[in-house]
Amino acid sequence: MMDPNHFLMIMLSRFELYQIFSTPDYGKRFSSEITHKDVVQQNNTLIEEMLYLIIMLVGERFSPGVGQVNATDEIKREIIHQLSIKPMAHSELVKSLPEDENKETGMESVIEAVAHFKKPGLTGRGMYELKPECAKEFNLYFYHFSRAEQSKAEEAQRKLKRQNREDTALPPPVLPPFCPLFASLVNILQSDVMLCIMGTILQWAVEHNGYAWSESMLQRVLHLIGMALQEEKQHLENVTEEHVVTFTFTQKISKPGEAPKNSPSILAMLETLQNAPYLEVHKDMIRWILKTFNAVKKMRESSPTSPVAETEGTIMEESSRDKDKAERKRKAEIARLRREKIMAQMSEMQRHFIDENKELFQQTLELDASTSAVLDHSPVASDMTLTALGPAQTQVPEQRQFVTCILCQEEQEVKVESRAMVLAAFVQRSTVLSKNRSKFIQDPEKYDPLFMHPDLSCGTHTSSCGHIMHAHCWQRYFDSVQAKEQRRQQRLRLHTSYDVENGEFLCPLCECLSNTVIPLLLPPRNIFNNRLNFSDQPNLTQWIRTISQQIKALQFLRKEESTPNNASTKNSENVDELQLPEGFRPDFRPKIPYSESIKEMLTTFGTATYKVGLKVHPNEEDPRVPIMCWGSCAYTIQSIERILSDEDKPLFGPLPCRLDDCLRSLTRFAAAHWTVASVSVVQGHFCKLFASLVPNDSHEELPCILDIDMFHLLVGLVLAFPALQCQDFSGISLGTGDLHIFHLVTMAHIIQILLTSCTEENGMDQENPPCEEESAVLALYKTLHQYTGSALKEIPSGWHLWRSVRAGIMPFLKCSALFFHYLNGVPSPPDIQVPGTSHFEHLCSYLSLPNNLICLFQENSEIMNSLIESWCRNSEVKRYLEGERDAIRYPRESNKLINLPEDYSSLINQASNFSCPKSGGDKSRAPTLCLVCGSLLCSQSYCCQTELEGEDVGACTAHTYSCGSGVGIFLRVRECQVLFLAGKTKGCFYSPPYLDDYGETDQGLRRGNPLHLCKERFKKIQKLWHQHSVTEEIGHAQEANQTLVGIDWQHL
Repeated sequence: MMDPNHFLMIMLSRFELYQIFSTPDYGKRFSSEITHKDVVQQNNTLIEEMLYLIIMLVGERFSPGVGQVNATDEIKREIIHQLSIKPMAHSELVKSLPEDENKETGMESVIEAVAHFKKPGLTGRGMYELKPECAKEFNLYFYHFSRAEQSKAEEAQRKLKRQNREDTALPPPVLPPFCPLFASLVNILQSDVMLCIMGTILQWAVEHNGYAWSESMLQRVLHLIGMALQEEKQHLENVTEEHVVTFTFTQKISKPGEAPKNSPSILAMLETLQNAPYLEVHKDMIRWILKTFNAVKKMRESSPTSPVAETEGTIMEESSRDKDKAERKRKAEIARLRREKIMAQMSEMQRHFIDENKELFQQTLELDASTSAVLDHSPVASDMTLTALGPAQTQVPEQRQFVTCILCQEEQEVKVESRAMVLAAFVQRSTVLSKNRSKFIQDPEKYDPLFMHPDLSCGTHTSSCGHIMHAHCWQRYFDSVQAKEQRRQQRLRLHTSYDVENGEFLCPLCECLSNTVIPLLLPPRNIFNNRLNFSDQPNLTQWIRTISQQIKALQFLRKEESTPNNASTKNSENVDELQLPEGFRPDFRPKIPYSESIKEMLTTFGTATYKVGLKVHPNEEDPRVPIMCWGSCAYTIQSIERILSDEDKPLFGPLPCRLDDCLRSLTRFAAAHWTVASVSVVQGHFCKLFASLVPNDSHEELPCILDIDMFHLLVGLVLAFPALQCQDFSGISLGTGDLHIFHLVTMAHIIQILLTSCTEENGMDQENPPCEEESAVLALYKTLHQYTGSALKEIPSGWHLWRSVRAGIMPFLKCSALFFHYLNGVPSPPDIQVPGTSHFEHLCSYLSLPNNLICLFQENSEIMNSLIESWCRNSEVKRYLEGERDAIRYPRESNKLINLPEDYSSLINQASNFSCPKSGGDKSRAPTLCLVCGSLLCSQSYCCQTELEGEDVGACTAHTYSCGSGVGIFLRVRECQVLFLAGKTKGCFYSPPYLDDYGETDQGLRRGNPLHLCKERFKKIQKLWHQHSVTEEIGHAQEANQTLVGIDWQHL
């Protein structure tokens, strides 16, 4: 074999570095002379590359035949170094490993020995993480690392060591021995030329002269010294008695240089560098080398003097550590003194500022005192019984609300007369709660949305990101977005993630998709309910009679106004005949306290809800605008209640801020919207809604009690009532009206539940005597049985009936509690804020209801019997009881996405049998499954395109309009991809709920591993759907990935 010195001389010659290492004062010469920086940089790079090559030659021995290893050791080493960079998914790791002649990596056989598998969460993939015990085999100069990978691996390993409170040295690993043929390669490390190279570079570092050396160069030298020490240690450990260890690196690095240079030894230079302040990063590595040197020296020296030598080495190491400790202590003391000095200066400046602004400071103290007083009084309210509505409603002191505009950063208090502050909001049509997807509006221009059917076939949902702006700031921002989009369309005709023509924009702060704004308001009931309330408020029967008289008077006056003028004499006689109820002034018009800015925003949001909800052109004068606002408020509350129930969360638990702000603003807006609408129109709506419960002669053909969603009816009646009550000066309070409306609607809902209940007669009957509630509900059921002409099934058990009523009415009570909480601002009782029990009694108390709900009927039996009779006489009720039609039963079941099979191959088989419905039995090329209703569609093909609103669209887009009001969730079976669509121009691909055994998705089915359903991921998709967040998710995806914007989603 070639002599190592000869080999290294050839290498120096090839790298053109011989001159540099043979010149004693190279470092000084380069720092003193004005030399071109590029020359120095080039020489440094060459030295680094040469040292790297030597590391490769001596260290890379993991090939069978070169080192004493097998193929398994080789693949283990590859995996360890890939996982040293970062944890990796199975597919990523397979791609990064070299393949054998059979295109296999052999990873499966060894991966368990070197890595832990970490299962995926709701997002991300399953990851392999390196076992801690394998970290010692990490080699910083692994030959398959690129520069970037080496840097990442070094950073990751140092970070890991810091977390484990270890020193950050990255020593070379213990290497397997060479095969006999290559055994002499290690002598390169102890050759004279190698020692000269090492000594020279260390000398440059000690003298610290300019840029004639680099840290990277020094790091490689330290790595080579570490390799040599590890090698010598192995030789000493494996030596037998008859052999002599010829590898004497420790002795050679201890010797100083010979005359005439008399340079210090490598060991001495390392000790000097250990305390160099400019080599902080390498201190741990130098310490490790010195420690290993002492250990090797101890092993080598078998003479009695060896312990002394070891002790000397230890003392030297300890003294250097003491120096380091003292230096750190000194620096910490300086930092502490500096901090104290800065704090003293700040304190002095603060005192000086307070002296200069005494008046301002005094005001602040007073404000703090008043705030703390309010806070001190607030627990008293929680100790007493909290009531959300009625004359006994808990009075809560109104707290001032200060908000900051995200655009101009100006803080402002929310007041009636101030400039409007608004929340960015997104209004969309929704079928998430729908029980009848086949129903859709035939002619939006003529459709009357006053009564919502209990199947909730299509509602209007409002959501918000919770970010607040001044109305004028938002208007300026929206105008600038419009101008920008007009310019963009002239340059490139691509769809953006938002449609400016439909009023869409991105929230300036969080880039959440929005299409309108909700004004921030104070509780509207506190503003309008400022009349004197007499103590003797009417009971339900008296109140119904009074309201009926007022409605009759209003209808008479409306009729007179619409009569032609030629009958004026007769009209005046009729007016004289009309006896107006006491204190009722139908000609009175209340003064609206809101500023012009707030009125404008009330109209803006009302018009946006009307436009989106009915898919018509905006028209703020349309009488249906207030109805759509009330409907959106009711539907949004119902969807929130449904989500909380499905997740078993408490009704008044800690809601996210954006949800809480949205519900509060939406409810207050809906309660205040009548002020910008025509009073007579709102009164007309109230009369019609009221007539559905208390029939009168004027309104015929109203829906029967089975075809009205009672919560929508409650919201409409409560929010329209102020338009009638503002003209009533008889002393009946608004709170009394709310309470009687709520009790009346609650009783109607109980009748709904009893009429539609299908209680099993063979259920478990209780042996105990029936309680009060059971007896009462049984008596009420018998009354119903009598009024329906015995068409109602006879159910003997009161226990079953009461259980049905309680279960059926709970969603209504929860929605009502949320509604009155946000409407009147009464805090929720602490009992309802904890999860677990049903809270039926607590809800009844909060809503001014008796625990035995049937008591409502008993207390008002005089009028309720006649009302129940009128409800039961309706022909539609008779048809239902005779089995000629269906009706919604309560409680309504929560809608869920379809059940997917556990094994993905079942879906592939189902899709393979699916033929295109329009091409004569040909197989569909892109079968797509609707996850909402389970329909299989022929997507992305011309054969199944249909015309929608004058434009050709694909099967999926057309299906979204019939199934999801424009929003759809699909699974592309042959690509294993989830597709979100919203409208014609928006869509994105989403991670599918099917994972392989390694926790990875296989979009495109390229890897071909068996796939299984991940229930957590499917639940996440379902949650997005329930929360109406699909459109928001699409917006975020399109903003993050502009390539999605260019896809023609309408053709899918």
